Amino acid sequence: MTTKSSKYLGKLPVWNLKDLYNSANGKEILNDLKYIEKSAINFEKKYEGKVENLEAGKLYEAIINLEKIDEKMSKIICYASLLHSENIENEKNRIFFQQMQEKITKYYNLLLFFNLEINNLSKNQLNQKLKNKKLKKFETWINNLRNFKSHQLEKKLEKLMQDKSITAASSWIRFFDETIASLRFPFNNKNLSSAEILNLLSHRDSKIRKQAAKSLGKVLEKNVKIFATITNTLAKDKSINDDWRKYPNPVRSRNLSNVVEDEVVDALSEAVTSSYSNLSHRYYKIKAKWFRKKSLNYWDRNAPLPFQHDKKYSWENAKEIVCEAYTNFHPTMGDIVQKFFDKSWIHSPVTNGKSPGAFSASTVPSVHPYILVNFQGKIRDVATLAHELGHGVHQYLAAKKQGHFNSDTPLTLAETASVFGEMLTFKLILNKEKNPKIKKALLANKVEDMLNTVVRQIAFFEFEKKVHNKRKVSELSVNEICQLWIDTQKASLGPAIKFEDEYKYYWTYIPHFIHSPFYVYAYAFGDCLVNSLYASYEEDLDNFEEKYIKLLEAGGSIRYKKLLKPFNINPANSNFWHKGLSVISSFIDELSEI
Repeated sequence: MTTKSSKYLGKLPVWNLKDLYNSANGKEILNDLKYIEKSAINFEKKYEGKVENLEAGKLYEAIINLEKIDEKMSKIICYASLLHSENIENEKNRIFFQQMQEKITKYYNLLLFFNLEINNLSKNQLNQKLKNKKLKKFETWINNLRNFKSHQLEKKLEKLMQDKSITAASSWIRFFDETIASLRFPFNNKNLSSAEILNLLSHRDSKIRKQAAKSLGKVLEKNVKIFATITNTLAKDKSINDDWRKYPNPVRSRNLSNVVEDEVVDALSEAVTSSYSNLSHRYYKIKAKWFRKKSLNYWDRNAPLPFQHDKKYSWENAKEIVCEAYTNFHPTMGDIVQKFFDKSWIHSPVTNGKSPGAFSASTVPSVHPYILVNFQGKIRDVATLAHELGHGVHQYLAAKKQGHFNSDTPLTLAETASVFGEMLTFKLILNKEKNPKIKKALLANKVEDMLNTVVRQIAFFEFEKKVHNKRKVSELSVNEICQLWIDTQKASLGPAIKFEDEYKYYWTYIPHFIHSPFYVYAYAFGDCLVNSLYASYEEDLDNFEEKYIKLLEAGGSIRYKKLLKPFNINPANSNFWHKGLSVISSFIDELSEI
């Protein structure tokens, strides 16, 4: 399915969600809901209070049954969520999404006992059961559950937490999404969406960038009290949950979900923040010189370079480039990428009410992933498409190989395939370009993307930590949040970037702060990891491509340290992060010499 767009973009595809369900009110969903309810009730009757005494083979059977029920629940939620993201302003979609969340939460609560009882097993009891070859398949999944053992509550409280999440975090997230989707930003007698106004911040004309930046800031300022309330409420909600679960700091729960040690994340953050001056500060000084200025206004940070061509990419151009990049690396990956284009698994145009940004939704193994982008024909849009397809390929391979439970990849590796896909695409475009000026611009664009992925995301991470730590003590005023934002931005971007008053409100539109606290460090993790991986690839490490495919196929079934061993990579080593950052530094060195 395609939709018309501007001449240069060509026809832009929209996804076909019928692979999940034909409609929101069809018999398929009703039948699946009946199946889930009946199966969940029977599961509870059969296994509650009995997990400890189950022999290994029977425990394996129980997990298989649970996986089937969970996959059905995930399928419904995925469908409702994707439908909602198409048009967040659509009331029917909003209501349907909320209804499904409430129903699925009710059924999930019937199953909650199982995870709790697994965690109540002694180490010896579990080890005895894991001697069973079949059960061994779920060892990592079980161990990941048990990471939360010391933070779980008794069953009634866990059910209460789950029930309340619908009217707590989930509701505030929904409120944020609907607010952002409804905002309109005045620009040249038009009212633009957030995706459209943000796109203008990389326009060639400085006056247009400034106008767009001012309009964005003005509208965000008008709504800042709403966003401050949402931020304060969600941070407090998380603080309450963390206190009950005895997490020592706001980041710990995210690290446990990512199956990564606190010290590894701390080492990453420290490595990046200590490199601000050598990376972002140095690059933006160089960029200012290219513009014959001592410093850049904040709206010029992502400005096209003076020597940069204004090439626009049609959807067909982008498709050809990305497919070629993945196919050249490995035919299997190329074939999977082609499926996304051929089978309507991508929603690409900018439309009213559509979720801004981009994502890849893994859905469930019995279906396939879906990708959402807001394609507007820039080279960064091509990079975003390559990024999300990296996720898509990863999710597709892991789901087919591992099934529902074991396919869920922790964030430590979830951003690896996406950033690697970006690198493959960038190298293809760079190698094909013969014009030295355009090559220089492409290299500079890549540096900017890497700075946005590494430096900027760690600055976001530092901002989040400050907000959440302060909110544990008391509610933050609008000015306090704004000041924390400005402080972290100035520290990360450096003296070559000038800020004006309205920039202090720019934290309000970033969805990661709301949807998934502390997610952002995963981008920096992935970028540094990919720099090391790609170096191994270029050095012709034996069977690199096959090893890489196996890494993707593993999903969440193997811990990240073990998965990376064939590539001679160890993120636990503090020098590892500086090695990844040195790649960015070398690119900046190259640009300074051109």
